Amino acid sequence: MMHCSVIGGAGFIGAWLVRELLASGREVTVLGRRPTRPVHLSQAARYVSVGQGEVDWRAQLADAHEVIDLAYATVPKTSYADPVFDILANLPPTVGLLEAACQLPLRKMVMVSSGGTVYGHASTLPIVESSLTNPVSPYGITKLTQEKYSLMFHRLHGVPISIVRPANAYGVGQQPFTGQGFIATAMGAILSQQDVTIFGDFGTIRDYIHVADVARGIMAVLDSGVVGEIYNLGSGVGRNNLEVMRAIEPLTAASNLPMRIRHEQARQFDVSANVLDSSKLQACTGWAPDVDFQQGLSTMWEAISSDMARRQ
Repeated sequence: MMHCSVIGGAGFIGAWLVRELLASGREVTVLGRRPTRPVHLSQAARYVSVGQGEVDWRAQLADAHEVIDLAYATVPKTSYADPVFDILANLPPTVGLLEAACQLPLRKMVMVSSGGTVYGHASTLPIVESSLTNPVSPYGITKLTQEKYSLMFHRLHGVPISIVRPANAYGVGQQPFTGQGFIATAMGAILSQQDVTIFGDFGTIRDYIHVADVARGIMAVLDSGVVGEIYNLGSGVGRNNLEVMRAIEPLTAASNLPMRIRHEQARQFDVSANVLDSSKLQACTGWAPDVDFQQGLSTMWEAISSDMARRQ
């Protein structure tokens, strides 16, 4: 049986990915920093806490045939507050992992990067993998550096790694007010009867893709992606914040909740638009996004509503 180890697999995207991996017949081990097994993680997966310090990746991954690296210690918002921590918390563990991978008989390794941050201000949309990468956030700079190390280890040591650049994932399991995920935070604010802040008249344009499609896309790269290659993973559709709010409005109306929007001045550090072209991934693997945006919002709204009601 194929054994896949997922580093950081207990997070939002990871939990969905683990279910896909298990459904494929794989044996799955999740490596995480949390001391105890997260309650939302599938019971069919093995969970190993690697703690907060330096990890012996060679020992932890000795039985793995495949590795997927989803781990990241920061989000874009926190990376601005402490860019030195962003570097130290993310780059040394990645390089250590790649050094260990040189000594492991892996079939495949997938590094999950960020299609939303590594490109920076795009001159044309949608963005293809060969577009200029000029990130404007510490988070994006560190993500791109991880990619460069991954490709170097592939080139010099034959590490069988592919890189995935997902767009903005949304869906059940994403938590409001975490500094990452406009849709979840907007829904959380509405349910808490708070204002939703939009920076500028319409907000930023982003490529929102359901987390189930992201999980399937990562699986597609794991199964069929070419090593040494980078793949965008997005819907190809750009929506500004105001358009997203209009899509959420029928859900708030059905719940008899007001939707209050507060506009603030556009922020200089925000990339105005980010939309990904995923035709390379589609051509290589046959993957395509499947979840309807409105349906994805509906199930997400129900989940966040239920979760917040339980906590009251």
